[in-house]
Amino acid sequence: MAMSGPRRVRYAVVGAGHIAQTAVLPAFAHAQDTSELVAIVSSDEAKRRALGQRYRVSLTAGYEDYERVLSSGDIDAVYLALPNHLHREYTERAARQGVHVLCEKPMAATEGDCQAMLEVCDDNDVKLMIAYRLHFEEANLRAIELASSGRIGDPLLFGGWLTQQVRPGDIRTREDAGGGALLDEGPYPVNAARYLFQDEPIEVTAFASDGVDPRFQGVDATTCGLLRFPDGRMAQFCVSQGAAAVSGYRLVGSQGELVVENAFDYQGERKHVLTIDGKREERVFPAQDQFAPELVYFSRCVLDDTDPEPDGCEGLADVRVLVALRQSAASGRTVKLTPVPRSRRPEISQLITKPPLDPPPSIHAPPPTG
Repeated sequence: MAMSGPRRVRYAVVGAGHIAQTAVLPAFAHAQDTSELVAIVSSDEAKRRALGQRYRVSLTAGYEDYERVLSSGDIDAVYLALPNHLHREYTERAARQGVHVLCEKPMAATEGDCQAMLEVCDDNDVKLMIAYRLHFEEANLRAIELASSGRIGDPLLFGGWLTQQVRPGDIRTREDAGGGALLDEGPYPVNAARYLFQDEPIEVTAFASDGVDPRFQGVDATTCGLLRFPDGRMAQFCVSQGAAAVSGYRLVGSQGELVVENAFDYQGERKHVLTIDGKREERVFPAQDQFAPELVYFSRCVLDDTDPEPDGCEGLADVRVLVALRQSAASGRTVKLTPVPRSRRPEISQLITKPPLDPPPSIHAPPPTG
C-alpha cells in the first residue's frame, strides 16, 4: 500500500562496512527528496557513535537490537549492506515487522534462501528490491538501448571481466560468510549478459580455482564461466579476487561491437567504444553517485506503491545461474537450466543521475583491496 503522511521513506542502514560508509550513507544527501537516514545498525560501537554524529542520526544499535529498531515506528525500510550469508535472516526479520527491504547483491547464497525471502516479503506485503545499481546507471542503460537498437546487428557474444586483489582476511575470502569471487563479483557479468541479451541462459559451464594463495580457504579465488543462451548466443566471463583490477565487458554483434570500460565500478567515469564497419566511436560517461539513484527509485516504489525493477525475482534469476556455475565447477560437468521468463528488464526510463560523491574517511572499515 502507498504510504500516508510525510513523503519520505525513513531508512535504517544495516551494516557499516566499507561500502556502507563510503557510498551508501553519504548517498542520502543526494536522495533527500524521497529518502531519509534515521538509523544505523552495526556491531561496532565506535562505528555507531562516530557515524551517528557524522550523519546526525540518533537511533543507532547493535545487531542484537535489530528488532527494537524495526519496531520503533521510525523505520519504513532497511538497506541491508551485510555479508551474503545474513541477507535472508535480516530480510525475513524486517518483513515480519512490515518494513520494506533494499538488499545488496547477491540476493543470497542459495536458491532456497532467495525463495524464502520472496515468500516472506509477499506474505507481509512489503517490497523487496535487490541493489543492482547499474540498472539506473547511464553507461549500462545506454548499452542495453544500443544492443536492442540493431546498430551492431544481432547481439551474439558477451565477454566480461571483473577482478581485484583482495586484502588478506577480508570477509570476502571467508566460506562461512558466503565469500569467494563468484558470489562476490559474479552477479555483475552474469546480470549484464542477461540484460544485454534480454534472455536467460539455458546451460552453463565453469572452472574455479583457489590456487595456492593462503588468502583463500574453501572459496574460489578465480572463476571463469560460459553461459549458453537461446538462439546461439554465448557469454563468457572471468572474476577473480587475486588478480589485477579490471572491470568491463565486450558485446559482439553480427555487424559491430561495443566495449564498455570500467563498466561495473561505482567510482570514476565509464567509456563506450563502439565499432561498426571499421568506424570507431567513443563516448565518455562522467562519474556519478550510483547509490542515491537506488534510494530514490526504491523510495518512489514505496511511496507510490509500485513494484521495483530489479525485484527479488531478478535477484533469484542471477543466484540460480551462480549456483549452477558452482555445481559445474565442482563436478566438472555442464549444468542445464530451465529458462525462467522475466517480464521486466532494466530500461533507459530508469536512468537517474546524481553528482559524484566525495567518499568520507571510513571508520574501522578498510577497503576490500587494502
